Amino acid sequence: MSGRLDGRVAIITGAAGGIGGGAARRFADEGALLTLSDINGARVEAVAQEIRDKGGRAIAVPCDIDVPEQIDAVVDATVQEYGTVDILANIAQGGLSEHKLLEEATAAEVLTSYRTGPLQSMLFMQRCLPYMKERGYGRVINTASGAAISPSPGFSAYAMAKSAVMGLTRVASREWGRYGITTNTFLPVGRSDGFDLTEQGRAAAAQIETISPVGRFGMPYEDVAPLLVFLASEESGYINGQAIGADGGITFIA
Repeated sequence: MSGRLDGRVAIITGAAGGIGGGAARRFADEGALLTLSDINGARVEAVAQEIRDKGGRAIAVPCDIDVPEQIDAVVDATVQEYGTVDILANIAQGGLSEHKLLEEATAAEVLTSYRTGPLQSMLFMQRCLPYMKERGYGRVINTASGAAISPSPGFSAYAMAKSAVMGLTRVASREWGRYGITTNTFLPVGRSDGFDLTEQGRAAAAQIETISPVGRFGMPYEDVAPLLVFLASEESGYINGQAIGADGGITFIA
């Protein structure tokens, strides 16, 4: 690894596994000082311990992103441990309901997706902003989805939430760029252990492998996390307000 994040303090949400876990391991390998949060406290602590066992520095802070006070606790713990925040990777998304056609979607489901998607991302961003402004440096990476650009039937609540994340990101990029803070969205398609838990998940993974223009289903650490490292690094200082996919080209397949 090149040490592209040496000494940078990063918060990664949804870090217990999948995309978040891959990002946590890759950021650690690049020298970042990490705060890892996830609703699954035991699993996120295991990821942090793995990083510490390899000589990295990481703390784990359990967090239900639907509870603003717990969001505050993550940022407070980071500042207490490291003194500041340089990088925020908002990867967690809660409120993923079963697939429903638009006429079946309920207000409660949509509002839950909103609270645990764009709203929690905004709250994390607001809490980290003073520290980034003080240092004149910040990297905010929000997670959207191809569902916001090329949605499939049954994803109404999710597509609305991820579209809102993209709008939030663009507004922040215009308002915060003058402080040395860049704000970008990434759209990942990466394989995680969750796909193997159900027959539906295994079928979805097989379908992605079949339709992927690159002929495979990308892995979080190897294929998705390098984009996150770039967006978190000094090299990305002129990349701002963008939505960038790490998906093998799947998003725009009709």
